[in-house]
Amino acid sequence: MKTVLITGAGIGIGRATAKMFGAQGWRVIVTDVLASEGNAVTDEITAAGGTAEFHELDVTSTEAAEAVVGAVQTQYGALDALICNAGIAHKVPLAELTDEKWDHTFEIDLKGMLRVIRPAAAEMKKAGGGAIVCLSSIMGVAYGWDEHVHYSAAKSGVVGLVRGLGVELARNGIRVNGVAPGYIRTAQALSTEHSLGPEGLEKAAEFIPAGRVGEPEDIADVINFLVSDAARYMTGQVVTVDGGLLVGRY
Repeated sequence: MKTVLITGAGIGIGRATAKMFGAQGWRVIVTDVLASEGNAVTDEITAAGGTAEFHELDVTSTEAAEAVVGAVQTQYGALDALICNAGIAHKVPLAELTDEKWDHTFEIDLKGMLRVIRPAAAEMKKAGGGAIVCLSSIMGVAYGWDEHVHYSAAKSGVVGLVRGLGVELARNGIRVNGVAPGYIRTAQALSTEHSLGPEGLEKAAEFIPAGRVGEPEDIADVINFLVSDAARYMTGQVVTVDGGLLVGRY
């Protein structure tokens, strides 16, 4: 049985991705700082006949990341796939963007990925390969948004991470790719405080060529492709999945 570890798997894109892998017969290692949500998706997967277990994980802690990844690898061997999905996106105007707020975003959205990739890649090398997928954003590739400069900068960093590791790890049979989602119907996007809110999200559909906002499952399916053998010759790439927003509007 193949094993996949997903960070931020309790809600949104992470949750949809965990359920997708569970339905395909993978052993799903659900990790999240949100224990109740993480346990809930784990229960959903097992109730549907899949195999899953939950490990509480705060990706801002190097010690915690290494402990969780290490424990999983000790029990099951090298991961076949690692999905670095955990992230935050808080709306903060520049005048209020303190060093602490900037650093907190980077600790989760960028450095949090590195913390789980390091121990996972070490075992993948010994096993002869593996697949890593990192979640960026359209705001990390070509799209600026008011009061989200820290988020855009961190997600741009994810693009650099994917490219650099894609090259460095290719010789070890490890593929590293990314996904840059557009407007997706998640709790984050539905937050009026930090994003568009319900009405704003529906209004966004008016200028998306596909005519709708994306669903978490739309991203999960692309992650599935990137992990699969169908993407065996792809590495160091970030795939934009936005319903045509960037090419249609810009």
